[in-house]
Amino acid sequence: MDESRKTGELRKEFQEKKRELTRLRSQLNQASKDKNDLFRQMKSGLDQLKSFSGKIKKFKRERDNLTKEVKELKKKRDELNKTVKQKASVRKGAEDKKKQLLEGVGFKGDPAKIKSEIKQLEEKLEIEVMAFSKEQQLRKRIKELQAIAKKLAELGVAWKEVNTMSADFTQKKKEAEESHKKVQEKADESQGKHEEMNKLYDKIKEIKTSQQPLAEKHLQAKVKYEQAKKELELVLKRVNELAKLLDEHAEENYNVKAKKRTAEVKDKLKKGKKLSTEDILAFQALKH
Repeated sequence: MDESRKTGELRKEFQEKKRELTRLRSQLNQASKDKNDLFRQMKSGLDQLKSFSGKIKKFKRERDNLTKEVKELKKKRDELNKTVKQKASVRKGAEDKKKQLLEGVGFKGDPAKIKSEIKQLEEKLEIEVMAFSKEQQLRKRIKELQAIAKKLAELGVAWKEVNTMSADFTQKKKEAEESHKKVQEKADESQGKHEEMNKLYDKIKEIKTSQQPLAEKHLQAKVKYEQAKKELELVLKRVNELAKLLDEHAEENYNVKAKKRTAEVKDKLKKGKKLSTEDILAFQALKH
């Protein structure tokens, strides 16, 4: 095979490989883009998983604290309910005592009039002269009025006791109701945290389900990228080899042509012919 034909075939292969190189570079760029896009999707999912896991830990901590608080509030509420029952029992006892005293007094009217009447009768005994029998009657009446006054005094104490017990009972009942309300509020808040955690668990499950096919696609894209890269490197290597061969052939052709021209120049010199600029340059190239 002559040099010209060989060079022509090398140039043809060189052009074909360059076109193939362009195609492979395009494939490699697309494979790289696909691989990176899938990686970003996977990373986005992993970032979400990390974020959701952090939120779940936060909600769990808050829920556990609320559950603990609910437990303490329930204990306090139960103690208050127990106290309310005791106060109710004490109040009922005071009311029963008041009722008995009220029934035993047998007096309806203003208690102040009893005291006033006792005072008048005592003054009458001191300043008036009267028969013994009448004096006895007055003293008897005073004792009866004093007995009623005593019962009324006891009834007054009972009234005060009932009022005190009622106020105390009302206060404790209010505290118990407020405590129960707090228990419900904290329990609802704790339940809310629990429900938020369940929503996040569902989202995590969805992300994990979607991550598996993404990981498989990313692996396929990575393999495709490596294959394209390897193929590109092989073609690039051949292109570089061809470029070097073509450069060498070009240099060889140049030297052959220069020697031929120099021979012609020498022949002209022998024959005494005039040299052209080209002749001079060819002769100098050979000397170099």
